[in-house]
Amino acid sequence: MNDTLPDKQPILRLVPMPSDANSSGDIFGGWVMSQVDIAGSIPAIRMAKGRVATVAVNSFQFKQAVLVGDLVSFYAEVERIGRTSITVRVEVYAQRNPVREECVKVTEAVLTYVAVDGNRQPRVVAAQQ
Repeated sequence: MNDTLPDKQPILRLVPMPSDANSSGDIFGGWVMSQVDIAGSIPAIRMAKGRVATVAVNSFQFKQAVLVGDLVSFYAEVERIGRTSITVRVEVYAQRNPVREECVKVTEAVLTYVAVDGNRQPRVVAAQQ
């Protein structure tokens, strides 16, 4: 199967290293989850015009393994804006095998962030003011 990258700029792009892999040579799921959280927070921070905190991982699906040396691209879009919350969909693709390039969708996730003030208390999302 050969997926294609979305026709937009990724919010984050990384190459995982051997230190990010488990004993079977696949990238740790926790590494992928961490990067998804970072990628999802970027549009949430922009929308909130300030600090946000992750409050929920609404869904997270690993579709294929990420391998050492893959070029991993994270695409994030705001799905919903609440009074204090922002829900973001993140899609992750891996490009591998530079000789016969292959592109595969490896992960899909939906996360919810809450806008917080200097005291880490929920605040109204700037776009809602």
